[in-house]
Amino acid sequence: MAAKEKDAVQGELSFEAAMERLEDIVGKLENGDVPLETAIELFQEGMKLSQLCGSKLEQVERKIETLIESENGLQRKPFAPANEDRGDDR
Repeated sequence: MAAKEKDAVQGELSFEAAMERLEDIVGKLENGDVPLETAIELFQEGMKLSQLCGSKLEQVERKIETLIESENGLQRKPFAPANEDRGDDR
């Protein structure tokens, strides 16, 4: 498959499908049984998939808003993941 075709297909992948393909690539690279040229191609595809997944997550985070009740009714508050509030990854 040509690089442009791969890019077009990756743009249409769902987050779940992209993650599944990324996991497959990681497995192949960790196994170490692929020729160097193939490993480089897989690595490049994996990086593009990683960027795609990151982009999709950022889009979702921007869309998610939490409604909180206040004295004046409902207010919109931007979504903040729990680990951002605490400043750690736990």
